Amino acid sequence: MSAYSDLSAHFARISAVSNALGILHWDNAAMMPKGAAATRADSMATLAVLRHDMTTDPRVADMLDAAGGDDGLGDWERANLREIGRVFAIETAVPADLVAASSKAVSACEMRWRQAREDSDFVGLLPFLSEVLALQREMGRAKGERLGLDPYDALLNDYEPGGRSAAIDALFDDLADFLPGFVDEALAAQARRPADPPLEGPFPVETQRSLGLRFMAALGYDFERGRLDVSTHPFCGGADNDVRITTRYDEADFTTALMGVLHETGHALYEQGRPQGHMSQPVGQARGMSVHESQSLLIEMQACRSPEFIAFAGPIMREAFGGDGPAWTPEALWRRYTRVERGFIRVDADEATYPAHVILRYRLEKAMIAGDLALADLPGAWNDGMGELLGVTPPNDRLGCLQDIHWPSGGWGYFPTYTLGAMTAAQLFDAAKRADPDILPAIGRGDFAPLVAWLRANVHGQGCLYETDDLLTRATGRALDAGVFKAHLKRRYLEEA
Repeated sequence: MSAYSDLSAHFARISAVSNALGILHWDNAAMMPKGAAATRADSMATLAVLRHDMTTDPRVADMLDAAGGDDGLGDWERANLREIGRVFAIETAVPADLVAASSKAVSACEMRWRQAREDSDFVGLLPFLSEVLALQREMGRAKGERLGLDPYDALLNDYEPGGRSAAIDALFDDLADFLPGFVDEALAAQARRPADPPLEGPFPVETQRSLGLRFMAALGYDFERGRLDVSTHPFCGGADNDVRITTRYDEADFTTALMGVLHETGHALYEQGRPQGHMSQPVGQARGMSVHESQSLLIEMQACRSPEFIAFAGPIMREAFGGDGPAWTPEALWRRYTRVERGFIRVDADEATYPAHVILRYRLEKAMIAGDLALADLPGAWNDGMGELLGVTPPNDRLGCLQDIHWPSGGWGYFPTYTLGAMTAAQLFDAAKRADPDILPAIGRGDFAPLVAWLRANVHGQGCLYETDDLLTRATGRALDAGVFKAHLKRRYLEEA
């Protein structure tokens, strides 16, 4: 076991560097003063190169060969060798100077994006984003040459190991055909209901925060290993056993911040539930971003927009804000939380229109990586796509192509995992309810323990022991099936409506 022990010790040190980067990235988004941006960019680039150098150390190949010949390894150790080999192949394809250049470009672009988004200034962001895109193309080519993939699939592989755009194209084209007619039906069903009166604000930020904390606790979030803060774009980050989430508040509408908290808590429960004995190893990491997004969407969309959850949470919301009248009944609140609307903002979208937002971004980023769409033409292409897929046109770039942080932060290839995650969430929640019929009644009592226990056993605690398809098949009895997601949408928005 000495070769394996040496290898795992080496990757534990790499994990420590990743943890430091995670906290710096969280601080960069949540608390760092603007004047520290340049120094922080240098620090993060230095740590990124250090991690890259450690991961691509030639001794890793020798240790992998030596450890692979040990007959005494168990399933977790064998899976760890597989994951280390995957990471090593990807990282050795990219030179250290490209890693450093990309880290610095992303830091600068993220900072500029915050102001550009506020000002709806795509032209001001363009030179920063152009540099990020050029470096992402270069990284995609380098990784693709090593892995035998085209550049986009090589970038996608970072977020969805084994994922390929050809398979996603088929899934998304099917959804793109299904969604327009379904959304029309859902809107027609919605229009037949009496209009609910508006919830009258303002809703103080501190009350919203307290409410979010209360529901985080109900879900099982461990506050000894995390915290809640504010950022321009909600996210879950931090480090092993220090899992931090953020949201953003609007005093005119408390529902968006609350659902943002619930969404990010789903991510955090996954991170807090990873196998402690393998936390510092690649095998102990989350199993790709489609599974990660399934955990946030399972909590937010499947569980916390259910009638059972609203029946529990509605009276708490009403009491917190001193609400009164028909707008605050559980039935009215449920209708509000399941309202279908053709809107501009992805993170505020309902689950019926959300996939269209993702399909748009997926098609655009593929085209930009391939060079088929010039970055300068992105705003127009974005608006055209919104019209085609959702029937609306953003009035400005703040509500259009500047709304997401993913491209400025170097997250090219990430977007498709959101809708893959929504499909996976529907399938996992369906399997969980069949395995334990008390899950929905317990949620109605404010008790998430049965659901989280099932997720811990079937997803969180499995880390990267299995490949994505195998993990899902073991948990649900079948491979990813879009029919489960479609059936969920029809049931909630056509039958329950």
